[in-house]
Amino acid sequence: MSFLKKLFGLGGDSKPREPEPAPTVEHGGCTIAATPYENEGRWQLSGVITKETDGETKTHKFIRADAFASRDDAIEMTFFKGRQIIDQNGDRLWLS
Repeated sequence: MSFLKKLFGLGGDSKPREPEPAPTVEHGGCTIAATPYENEGRWQLSGVITKETDGETKTHKFIRADAFASRDDAIEMTFFKGRQIIDQNGDRLWLS
């Protein structure tokens, strides 16, 4: 019976699986962490940009409407979008 429950999703592990660690890249003195998440069977573009300034860590979170079939594609595009945000905004990103 437990085989059928697992097969049809009627039991088994009810705990959500632990998210994988966010991969990061450095760009323009900032760190971009890719934090894509599954949404209706696709991977949503999501990330966090951080920067150390005067001993203080500042963060900027971003989510875009773009969704991808694979987590790797979402990570790659998150890095692209994060670099674009840094390049277009410069220090204005940290004014708020």
